[in-house]
Amino acid sequence: MTRLSRPSGSPVLLVLFAVLSVQFGGALAVTLLPIVGVSGSVTLRLLLAVIVLLAIARPRVRGYSRSDWLTVVAFGLALVGMNTAFYASLTRLHIGVAVTVEFIGPLLLAACLSRRRRDGVAVLAAAIGVVLISQVATTDWAHVDFLGLGLALLAGAAWAAYILLSARTGARFPRLDGLTLAMVVASAVIAPFGILTAGAALVSTEALSRGLGIALLSSVLPYSLELLALRSLDAHVFGILLSLEPAVAALAGYLVLGQHLVMPQLVGMALVVFASTAITRSGSPTSEPEAAAEVG
Repeated sequence: MTRLSRPSGSPVLLVLFAVLSVQFGGALAVTLLPIVGVSGSVTLRLLLAVIVLLAIARPRVRGYSRSDWLTVVAFGLALVGMNTAFYASLTRLHIGVAVTVEFIGPLLLAACLSRRRRDGVAVLAAAIGVVLISQVATTDWAHVDFLGLGLALLAGAAWAAYILLSARTGARFPRLDGLTLAMVVASAVIAPFGILTAGAALVSTEALSRGLGIALLSSVLPYSLELLALRSLDAHVFGILLSLEPAVAALAGYLVLGQHLVMPQLVGMALVVFASTAITRSGSPTSEPEAAAEVG
């Protein structure tokens, strides 16, 4: 089995590169969605990432209990649910909005696990931030995309489940084995839908090239960087750095897709980032190595 070497650079820089990689991978995914659709995009991302991870991890499949396999299957279902709901939200929302709303899932999980009163204040700040970034208070409700917001919230709920299951999987499977096997499960679940809806478009040169880029940027590269960084980086610092994801998503949306957010939305995003940072600093145990590997 391939062993990852110790990081040669700053672990903080490794995490920052991982955050940039995930969100620019998400922006690239927006350009793939019109070509192969939501199921097709998720299929390409997961299948291509699985091929790379199988070559790197070469996971062992023997010696595990029924409970171990049930855990990894649940992990894979959470993964495919998170990606499908998030990509579906990207067809209706700007990526900065989608990522910020999605972030509510792990943020609420962190607050529930910590059970600190001050974290309740942070959650309230995040709720105000979501109201601002969704523009539900300043826009005619007929023009608010509630379906898109609901899909982003669903992705956030799946992300919270993913975090919990990643911890359980990591305790039962060594190194990258659990993640790789979970991605095999997720690929097997989504592939029939991707093939049915996208057909031959899945194997077009354009789709495959973009799909490979998304698989590397959103899955393989960020997970590897985060795993290396966590060998020498405090978990709370790791969580604070991940709190930058909504802001980086907005930057990626602007640079890659030309998506603009108005000032109230930027204020709302800042509130969510602040809330996530505050909860992470309070010591909530949500920064497992695999927790952010598949976001965006």
